[in-house]
Amino acid sequence: MRGTSLGGFVLRVALWLPPAFLVWYMAGPLFAFPIGLLTHGVARLGFADIVQGVEQHGYLITIVSTLKATLATTENPAGGVVSVELNALLYSYGFPMLAALILAARQPQALRKILLGYVVLAPFVTWSLMAEFLKRVTFDIAPSVAAQAGFGPLQREAIAFAYQFGALILPTVAPAVFWVLTHRRFLEGFAGGEAAAQKPSQ
Repeated sequence: MRGTSLGGFVLRVALWLPPAFLVWYMAGPLFAFPIGLLTHGVARLGFADIVQGVEQHGYLITIVSTLKATLATTENPAGGVVSVELNALLYSYGFPMLAALILAARQPQALRKILLGYVVLAPFVTWSLMAEFLKRVTFDIAPSVAAQAGFGPLQREAIAFAYQFGALILPTVAPAVFWVLTHRRFLEGFAGGEAAAQKPSQ
């Protein structure tokens, strides 16, 4: 296999990133729609006791809980149920990064890999959204709301870990792992190019 130029690849990634992020941002509501459906399913199956519904408005996903708001806020009037508005773009920026990496690699079936990447990464975005919802009702809104949720100390620790993992690790690591697993032959080209460059000096 002919060696692959690392410099050329990095340049192509840099050129693909702006249009990839532009498409991702402009089509945010479209990208968020399947994630909203998946979030609704996870919320209703796993947290039916504290979630009554999930709504989508553009790239914003609102989880409507069964928890009662005791203090009035702009988002949650007193006496009503607590609703948490979540921004799907905060956790899905790995999509355009992955698309730029795939297109820059110039390997066969690039579009198929991009679509497959979306399918694989969507559950991780759902994880992050649900983790933020649980974090906010547990730690951010009011002690009375957290008390209604009924989470114990170990569950609160798990929620804090899930939020940090979903906010700091998954958005960047998951796309990178997917790209590496689907471009192993391309990465071998870098090793081949390095070996070829070192051979004359040996």
